[in-house]
Amino acid sequence: MKASAVHILVKQRDKCEQIKKQLEKGADFAKLAKQHSICPSGKKGGYLGEFRKGSMVKQFDDVVFKKELYTVHGPVKTKFGFHLIKILYRG
Repeated sequence: MKASAVHILVKQRDKCEQIKKQLEKGADFAKLAKQHSICPSGKKGGYLGEFRKGSMVKQFDDVVFKKELYTVHGPVKTKFGFHLIKILYRG
């Protein structure tokens, strides 16, 4: 199974929650990813491209392959920090 997602990665849970509130008010995901994400994908608006199940850490995979599409999920804690994840497609 493959999927594609965008995400924003930050170190602190409270910062992650603040960004999620901005998104809920209609803020642009890509713009916030460029401003805040500590992942190199932030430069691409958080875009991770297409990836297979098992290629991301388990907590990330669990969200991408089980949760609702087009919704911002998180904060999701991994060894890298706290993620906001929006699933673009899977199949």
